[in-house]
Amino acid sequence: MPYLKTKSENAINLFYQDQGKGKPVLFIHGWPSSHAMWEYQLGELPKKIRCIAYDRRGFGQSDKPWNGYDYDTLADDLHAVIETLNLSDVTLVGFSMGGGEVVRYFKKYGAAKVNRIVLVAAVTPFMLQTADNEDGVPQKIFDEMIQGVRDDRPKYLTNFGKLFFGVSLLSQPVSDEILQWAHALTLPATQQATIECIHSFSGTDFRTDCSSITVPTLIIHGDDDKIVPIDLSARKAVKLIKNAQLKVYEGAPHGLFVTEKNKLNEDLLQFIGVTSAAQVIA
Repeated sequence: MPYLKTKSENAINLFYQDQGKGKPVLFIHGWPSSHAMWEYQLGELPKKIRCIAYDRRGFGQSDKPWNGYDYDTLADDLHAVIETLNLSDVTLVGFSMGGGEVVRYFKKYGAAKVNRIVLVAAVTPFMLQTADNEDGVPQKIFDEMIQGVRDDRPKYLTNFGKLFFGVSLLSQPVSDEILQWAHALTLPATQQATIECIHSFSGTDFRTDCSSITVPTLIIHGDDDKIVPIDLSARKAVKLIKNAQLKVYEGAPHGLFVTEKNKLNEDLLQFIGVTSAAQVIA
């Protein structure tokens, strides 16, 4: 099985997948899933580029320590992936919580290894309502999430998944089987990791991190995202990040990596600079 070891004092093993050849793209998954959420990207894009995806500590098939779910440590884990696999000129693609890892990595380690950045439905720049972020999400909402996970994690995440993909009585953008699959990806995580990551993605202020980014950045967000509303995230991030462009997917929910999979794949290839069959690496 493909594992790599982080280089910190309390080293852990991270599970990863590495497929294809050519320009390297590193995918960082969202909460509370695993690298396997990128199924429709990892099933198609390795035909043209090199795709690497790994499980965040505490999730999927990676080690599940009690501590280390703050963004500084998570960025160090990302750094370990890049260094161990000797990646350079890499495109970092961060979804939701994973967007925070991307921008914190950049602030800590700079642009030496990074060619460009893609933030997909990301939590950046700052989710929590505070005195200087008055339109943010009230702390009460995150407290309720934590309580839901403590009380009955499988049930809470089942309901969360419906909101995640925009499922309602009048809208069924994904099948019941997709909902079941996505839910199954959340279950290998520990309760501790699931809760600690809520603390991290809700309360970490990435505004300075965003302002430190100097490489070309593509921000992709659905305007019907009920998990990370676009006005609190993407529309603010694009103003903070130099050389950033925002692509709004009209009517798309948070889980657009499934609902808009073909469009997302095309936009990723175009942004990376691989747009035709002639550019496929054999």
